Formats: sequence, C-alpha cells, structure tokens
Amino acid sequence: MFKCTIDRLLAAFICGAMLCLAGRATAQKAKVDWKTVAVADSATLSKPVLIDLYTTWCGWCKVMDKKTYTNRELAAYVNEKFHAVKYDAESKSAIKWKGRTFMYSPAYKVNEFAVFLTKGQLAFPTTVIIPADGSEPQAIAGYLKPQDMELILKYFGDDSYKKMSFDAFQKQLKRSW
Repeated sequence: MFKCTIDRLLAAFICGAMLCLAGRATAQKAKVDWKTVAVADSATLSKPVLIDLYTTWCGWCKVMDKKTYTNRELAAYVNEKFHAVKYDAESKSAIKWKGRTFMYSPAYKVNEFAVFLTKGQLAFPTTVIIPADGSEPQAIAGYLKPQDMELILKYFGDDSYKKMSFDAFQKQLKRSW
C-alpha cells in the first residue's frame, strides 16, 4: 500500500510538472504576425505600420523579441491594429516604399530605409510607427517593455494621435498590460 501511494504521488507530480510546462509553452506562443516591407507597402493603409528596426548583432533587439513581442496582449493588439514589419537595418537588398527605392549605404553601413525611418538617428532596436494617414514615421529608439509599448501602440492603434496630444493621452490611459 505504501508503494502504491508513492507511485501515485510520483505520477501526480510528473503530470503536474508536464501540465505546468505545457502552460508555459502555450503562454510563450503569443506571436506577432510579421509581414515584409513589400506587403506593408502594398497594403492600403487602413491600419498604421509598426516596424521593428533591428540588427542581428543587437542584444537588446533579441531581448525585445523574447520579452516584449511575445507578450500575449501586445501580440494580439499588434496583430489586430497594425501591419507589423520586422526589418534588419543592415539589409543589403533594395527596398521599395511608397514609390521610392532604398539601397544599402556603405557610408552608414545600413540600408537607406533605416536612415529614412529614423531621420538619421540610428539606434537599435528602434520601434517605428507610420500612422495610417501616411504622415511622418515616428521612431522610438531603445528597448521597450510591454508596458512601455502599450502607451505607444494604443496612441496610434486607436487613432488617438488625431484627437489629442501624446501627453494628454498618457494621462488618461488606463494601462492593462
């Protein structure tokens, strides 16, 4: 009888551990549906464009991929409200955007598209928002936690930028992430 109880406890422990691991794997499967620049450019801008401007060597870019863009609420919001693009700033491929062609710039060691998006203020990672009305790209340099991204994403995703200043929006936003 004692052996049977130990076997049952061991089996219950193993099952519990497996369920816990399965729950963690499911929680981490939240993913942003990244599109290419060409897809975002060809889409009618009924939604703003979110561009994750990164480099392959950037440590904070990798942290943002693992900790920010896997947040369940953030990923769901981005997928619903934005055309999301992940773009390597050091890409040597020509990029077409809104009738312009951007090439790799040996002087900057990045693609001219990255220079255009950041107005020459290159830093990685940089989150770029291009509002649905096609106005100037808004570049936010540096690592952003999900809580920091919520403010920015909701400001543009809910079209609040058309109605109020960023400061006013920040004061009234009730954060949920």
